[in-house]
Parts: sequence; structure tokens; C-alpha cells
Amino acid sequence: MITASDDREKAILHWLTNDLQLNITQFKPASSDASFRRYFRVHQQQDTYIVMDAPPDKEDTAPFIKVAQLFSQAQVNVPQIIQQNTKQGFLLLEDFGSECLLDRLNNNNIENLYQDALASLLILQTNVDIKTCGLPQYDADLLQVELNLFSDWFLNQQCKLTLSATEQAMLAKSNELLIASALQQTQVCVHRDYHSRNLMHISIDNPGIIDFQDAVIGPITYDAVSLLRDCYISWSDAQIESSLKPYYQNLIQAQLITCDYPQFKRDFDLMGIQRHLKAIGIFSRLNIRDGKHAYLKDIPRTLNYVITISANYPELRDFHHFLVNKVLPASQRAL
Repeated sequence: MITASDDREKAILHWLTNDLQLNITQFKPASSDASFRRYFRVHQQQDTYIVMDAPPDKEDTAPFIKVAQLFSQAQVNVPQIIQQNTKQGFLLLEDFGSECLLDRLNNNNIENLYQDALASLLILQTNVDIKTCGLPQYDADLLQVELNLFSDWFLNQQCKLTLSATEQAMLAKSNELLIASALQQTQVCVHRDYHSRNLMHISIDNPGIIDFQDAVIGPITYDAVSLLRDCYISWSDAQIESSLKPYYQNLIQAQLITCDYPQFKRDFDLMGIQRHLKAIGIFSRLNIRDGKHAYLKDIPRTLNYVITISANYPELRDFHHFLVNKVLPASQRAL
């Protein structure tokens, strides 16, 4: 007997069995999301599917459907949408299994798995036409909104820090530098959350790519730095370089970029700082607002990236000192 634990689950089961006439033999949670979405794995005889539950008052399924179609046309491996019920916020999706890249990655296979992931990324960047795709722009306003998450949710609320006028000015100046760096890069289709938990390890056409509904047109290094300086797993500089350099050569060959490697590496590094400041803010918000406390454990790794990389750029010297002398001790108390 399959039972539902809340009204949304009851509605999903009713949709599957009554409207779609599926003979469901198993129904269980597949994963939860950093948003209000949930996912369930359903079994019908030999087949398994994923059901996305996106409450219409909190989540819109339209961007997911639009980007799934766009990515599929670009020959990127995303789950097929088998049935949709947009009124109730349910989608029946192809099941890529339960093993993500994070479950598989180790020192022996990092180059091969990242090679697959970066090859898929290159297909995405090459095959999506930014003039016709209709995706929003990753503009200065959006980049700034994301950077504000760090000060609003992490510094102010998680760490209970009050910044002086000098510190606020320094932070604003650093943010300006990060935004300018992002905007001067080649603009391509950006997944925007391209990391080891959103890449499923599958036997054919690996990886399967999920959680792409927030895609935008933005900086070419964004997804690569999300992947290689992942908030959930860290690698040595040498390991990152061994994946980044061949990817850079492929971008040159595809005529997506013309800059030299030191410039590309600088773009990659500064983009990573922007992304990681945003991520730290989001992890804090998930803890404070949504009661998802598990994300706090990912803040030290992510903050460490920002501290380590900012040390390499003289123009971020004051920002680096602020992180080391004020933010790090406060975060160690707050976490």
C-alpha cells in the first residue's frame, strides 16, 4: 500500500494513478532542493520516473520546461519531460538514477569525470544561440543582488557583524571589481548551478544535467568555476589546472574566446569569488530562513576559496585582510 504523508503527495499520487493511468508500485522521496521544490522516485513495473513537485504559489515550472527544451535542442543531456501538470506544479521526468558526480569523484577519476562535464558544458556554450534563446541577462544588477546576499545574510545575520563606513566602502569597491570582470567576459548560456550535485553519473552520454531552470546569458567562466571549485568538494590547484587548461584550449579552438591563459585564469578566479560570496549568503539564508541547517557545513570550504584566491590579487588586498581579520573569526564563532 502506497501512502502519502501530506496533501501535495496525495495530489501527485492522484495525478499519476487517475489522470496518467500509471500503476505505481513504489513512491518515495528522491531528493529535496535548496528551493521549495521536492522530487519523488516512482516505480511502475520495470520503469522508474522522477516527479517534480513545485508548489505553484512558491515555484514556477515554466522556466524549467523552457530551459529543458532549449538544452535538449542544444544536444545537452537533460531529463525528458514525459508529462506535465503546470496548474498543480507537477512534472513527470526521465529518471537519471540516484548517483551524482559527487558520489563518484575521487583522485583517480577526477580528470575523466571533469572532462565529460566540461565537454557537455562546451556543447551548451556552443549550441545555445544567446540572441534567440530568450534567457535573461546576467547583468550588473543581478550580479550585485547576488553579492548582497553575502553581506545581508552571512555578515549581518549569520555572523552578527556590523560594518564600519570604511568597510562598507571597501566591500562596494571589491564588488565593483568582480562585476566589471564578469561583464567584460565572453557572454554565453550559463547553467548557473553547474556542480557535482547537479550532474548525474549515468552510463550513456554522461553526465545527465539537472536543476537548470535558473539559466541565464552570462560570463563564460561561471559554470567552469562552479564545477572545478565546487562548494561541496575541493581539489588541489594542480588538479584544477589539469582540467582547466584543456578546457581553455577547447574554448580557444571553438573560437569562443581569444584571451591568453593568464587573463582567462584571472576571469575564472574573480568569477569564482563572486559565485562563492553568493553561495555563502544562500547557505546562510537556507539556515536562517528555511531551517535547512546542513548547508552551514559547506560555508567554511566556500569561504576558504574566497580567502585563498583573493590573496593572489593586489586589488583585493583590503578585502582579503577584512576576510582574514574580521570575517573568519566571526564565522568560526557563528558556525
